[in-house]
Amino acid sequence: MLKIGEFSKLSRVSVRMLRHYDEIGLLKPAEIDRFTDYRYYREDQLPTAGRITALKDMGFSLADIVRILEVYDDREKMERFFSARQKELEALSQDTAYKLTLLDAARNRLRKEENMRYNVTLKTIPERYAATVHMTIPRYEEEGIIWGKLAEETCRMNLVEDDPCLCAVTYLDGEYKEENVEMMAWKTVKGSYPDTEHVKFRTLPEVTVASCTY
Repeated sequence: MLKIGEFSKLSRVSVRMLRHYDEIGLLKPAEIDRFTDYRYYREDQLPTAGRITALKDMGFSLADIVRILEVYDDREKMERFFSARQKELEALSQDTAYKLTLLDAARNRLRKEENMRYNVTLKTIPERYAATVHMTIPRYEEEGIIWGKLAEETCRMNLVEDDPCLCAVTYLDGEYKEENVEMMAWKTVKGSYPDTEHVKFRTLPEVTVASCTY
C-alpha cells in the first residue's frame, strides 16, 4: 500500500487533486485509516490515475471522466466519447481560426486606416433574372454553404452568366441573429434552366441600395 504522498509522486497528481478525486468519487483510496484519516492507495490504481490525467489533457471534464471510467473497457462506448470530443475540438479549432482571421483583418485595417476614404452612393439594381438559393444557415460567416449548394446543383447546367454578372446575398431576417440565419444568395444569368432541389430560377425585382466600393 502507498501513502497518499507516495502515490502522488508516482502518479504525478498533486495530493490536493487526489483528495478532490476522492471527494467526487473519481479515484477513491483503497483504504482510509479510521484513526488517522490517512489515505492509502494500491499500486494497481496507478494506471487509473494515468487514464484520468490523459483524459483531462484531452479536455474532458472531471464529470465526464467519472462516466468514461465506468465504461472504460467497452470499446464501442469509448469510441462514442472520443468522437464527440473530437467534434467539439474541431468546432473550437474552426472558431479559433475564424477569430485569428478577424485579428489579422483588424491589424491590416489599422495599418491602412489613415488612407481609407469611402464614397457611399445610392444605386438602383434593375430587375434581373437569377439563380437563387434560399436557406437557413448556422451563422452569417458560413455563407459559403449557400454558394456551395448553388455551385453543386448547377455545375452540369453550363449556366450563361449575365453581363455584368451580379452576385449577392440578401439577409431575410428582420433583425440581427446570432444563429439560424435566413438568407438568399443570387447570381444573375441568361437563358432558361430547370429548378433543382435548392436552386430556383426567377426574376428579382428592382432594388435601391447604398453602394460602397472597397
